[in-house]
Amino acid sequence: VKYMSTATQVKKALDVAVQAIGGAPRTGQIEMAEAVANALNDRHHLLVQAGTGTGKSLAYLVPALVHGKRVLVATATLALQRQLIERDLPKIQDALEKELGRKLTFAIYKGVGNYVCLQKMNAEDPGHDGEVLLEVSSLGKDAQRLRAWAETPGVSGDRDDAPDVDRRVWLAHSTSGRECVGADDCQFGTKCFAVNAKAKAQTADVVVTNHTLLAIEIVDSHPILPERDAIILDEAHEFMDRTTQAVTEELTANRVLRAAAMARKHMPGKASDALSKAADKFAEAMGDYGDEYRANPEEQRRLDKVPAALEAPIRKVKEACEAIVSLINADSEIVDPDGLAERARVKGAVNEIKVTATKMVRTGDGYVLWFEPTYSTLYLAPLVVSPVLRKNLFTKTPVIATSATLTVGKSFDAIAQNLGLAIARSEEESDTEESWAIDPSNVQMVDVGSPFDFANQGMLYLPKHLPEPGRDGPSKEALVELGELIEAAGGRTLALFSSWRGVEAADDHLRTVLAELPIPIITQRRGDSVGSLVERFSKVPESVLLGTMSLWQGVDVPGSACTLVAIDRIPFPRPDDPVMSARAAEIDAGGGSGFMQVSLPRAALLLAQGTGRLIRSVDDRGVVAILDSRIVNKRYGAILLNSMPPLWRTGDGQVVKESLARLNASYLETSSLETETK
Repeated sequence: VKYMSTATQVKKALDVAVQAIGGAPRTGQIEMAEAVANALNDRHHLLVQAGTGTGKSLAYLVPALVHGKRVLVATATLALQRQLIERDLPKIQDALEKELGRKLTFAIYKGVGNYVCLQKMNAEDPGHDGEVLLEVSSLGKDAQRLRAWAETPGVSGDRDDAPDVDRRVWLAHSTSGRECVGADDCQFGTKCFAVNAKAKAQTADVVVTNHTLLAIEIVDSHPILPERDAIILDEAHEFMDRTTQAVTEELTANRVLRAAAMARKHMPGKASDALSKAADKFAEAMGDYGDEYRANPEEQRRLDKVPAALEAPIRKVKEACEAIVSLINADSEIVDPDGLAERARVKGAVNEIKVTATKMVRTGDGYVLWFEPTYSTLYLAPLVVSPVLRKNLFTKTPVIATSATLTVGKSFDAIAQNLGLAIARSEEESDTEESWAIDPSNVQMVDVGSPFDFANQGMLYLPKHLPEPGRDGPSKEALVELGELIEAAGGRTLALFSSWRGVEAADDHLRTVLAELPIPIITQRRGDSVGSLVERFSKVPESVLLGTMSLWQGVDVPGSACTLVAIDRIPFPRPDDPVMSARAAEIDAGGGSGFMQVSLPRAALLLAQGTGRLIRSVDDRGVVAILDSRIVNKRYGAILLNSMPPLWRTGDGQVVKESLARLNASYLETSSLETETK
């Protein structure tokens, strides 16, 4: 009876919410909302694939609010967090409060570093991070603007709401969680923006946060986020990578030099002199190693152990950091609030270097160590994160994981394994403490499809005749094909590349062959903001946007501006990707296939995401062109094709170009009629 009444309640509440946003009921959305309500009530895990257009955010928000217990929603992107907090939840709040007869609350919670630190802003001594503001006079105006805003009653203190200021100004007015003194010891504890945001989140029905914070909490087994009854992971296909990134340790000369400068300023003496000396030696050794590395193009990024030239300098840094942390721990004389805060920051910065250096010199099995020449950084990442996710996440609370792309070749196996949902295959397995295996009856997996008619709305062009892509980016033939497709489409193209080299080659070629045509070319450069690029692209329908991996996901441009999505190659992990290649090698060594278990699922999910940029509404029409003949000529191509939306497939370039030209003509006609009417 209870289940029936909850199901009815969820169905009614969903109708009310859909009406509140001016939408229409969708079968997949109703099916997903029922599955989410079931998972929350019966406390089981749920993997739910909901294709583009399902309206999945309402399909989980409504059952979460009906459920009446605290639910945490974690997303991979800032764009989705904003959509939930600024658009979706405010739009449905009033209508649902009337329907459910109670007040509904929601909040966002980010890491401490996303909020202005009032202690740092008001300290008499600017500290190490603040000294740069005194040295660079042009930053003074930015600092004044930030201070004036932070002192305005009612502001959030959140970086996303703050005036746009130089990165160095933000650094001087914010602190990391590890360097924070804590509300109890801080004179601004009661006014602290981060503390107040967390307090608001503690009591909210729905708290929105990011994958990274959740991942750090899970791996460190240390509570950062508010308590909750269930977790919803949106953009769940990203969660394993975000977890890996969140727990990846990094060591750079700049970080060590910053920690040494902070220590020297706070507690001058032998110990901080020793750390300064060790930091200088380490910076010199990293510089020399980086120069040698860059001079040898065959050098492997992945390392079996810390290089001999860096081992002694890292040990010296570690020992000097240990000595300073011991001194700080023994120092109980400081009583003034600014001194306490400064000590906490120094201890946090130095301790972080100590922990990272210790792990690096002790690298053993289960970790991947590599050097990144672009930023002269040493990285250390765990080889796998699924066991810790299983132990610290899936055995603690019901998890609802959703995305438009969760299946590989119609199967949830790869994502379930990545997330740590290793389901017990036998009774003996489920009894072993180490396996932390999940009972299969405690996991539901459902694909609710998409409301779009992909076969009638779009074509998938698979040219067999193109040469296989090589290491040097797209072939000449692929670039010629791309130019002809763009010309036929009259621009209106999002071209996705798996490397910067591909973006640059396409930019060179297209600027020559399209020079006479009214087709603006927008090319992504390193460091560009994705949001502003997409905005420029969507405002000029005849334009072409060329970009790399950050544009494969989350780009939402419905309508005539995006009628062709071109993909240069199957996005397999790069052979020199340290973590992916180490994971694949480990599976190969155990008798499995690293290609089938690591590289192919990864490529399938990314390809599905890239393809998903085309059809964004029921009125969208267009073509996805995959300029990599391996997808039709290799046996594994079938798995990739089965992971994508079911667009109508063809290898006939003439048919595709004629269709694109017709589509372009119809858009031009509509646009000229609209102009005449105006």
